[in-house]
Amino acid sequence: MNIVIIGLGNIGGSFAQAIQKNTKGHDVYAIDVDEEALRTAEKQGLIKKGYTDPKDIIPKANFILFAVYPKVIVNIIEEYYSLFQENTIINDVTGVKRKVIEEIENKLPPKVDFIFGHPMAGRENRGLKYASSEVFIGANYLITPTKRNLPDNIKWLKDFLTLIGFSNITEVSPEFHDEVIGFTSQLAHVIAISLINSDDISRNTKQYTGDSYRDLTRITNINDKLWPELFVMNKDYLQKHIDEFKLQLDKLSTAIEDEDIVTMEQMMVESRRRYHDLHSLDMSDE
Repeated sequence: MNIVIIGLGNIGGSFAQAIQKNTKGHDVYAIDVDEEALRTAEKQGLIKKGYTDPKDIIPKANFILFAVYPKVIVNIIEEYYSLFQENTIINDVTGVKRKVIEEIENKLPPKVDFIFGHPMAGRENRGLKYASSEVFIGANYLITPTKRNLPDNIKWLKDFLTLIGFSNITEVSPEFHDEVIGFTSQLAHVIAISLINSDDISRNTKQYTGDSYRDLTRITNINDKLWPELFVMNKDYLQKHIDEFKLQLDKLSTAIEDEDIVTMEQMMVESRRRYHDLHSLDMSDE
């Protein structure tokens, strides 16, 4: 099978590593604007050959993985519509689904099967040099099937993802995906960005930080070209989650102002309960 990865950065490179490490019988190719990254990947044996022009390899692809921005996916499908093979399976790693599906599905060739997905794994740093197949081991993967998708192709994709390391591959609706990711990922980034930007930089905070601040701000090492696009595409759910977060923040702020120890204790007990439930850990109180 000819596999083509479009976008050979951190995530695309990690997929290339995982495919080479865990599967057999596939020729892996890549498309990227960065010729240096392509040549590096060739030398490392991650890909058989890299291309800067999609038309040179898309016609030969049996499986395509888009690891690029949503708008780039749309542009490539529109421009190279006539070059896709019949029965090509396509997958993506985009963090928003409803808008992407809406923009892409009606532009697809009739017998090309785009199964939209989202790996719940990755690293903050950008670029091929940060790629690692290890991030997929035991990780979750969300698939948002549509009426166009063929059951056999969905099964093939699930089996393929299992081979390269993912342990929980779950089918959800595009709506549920965007709602839950708006909370677990996008809201977390909104909070982290707001926290670190609220700092008084004149006090040189880095000299006084501990694990709490470092953990909360780790995800601010963010792709500033990608995330605004994701925020806007999912703004209805994201704004809803921001409003709900503000209510909790205001509640805690009022309790502190009023020296309402009971309310603060109740909020902390509830947050600890939810933390233990989320992580399924048997931990003693600190």
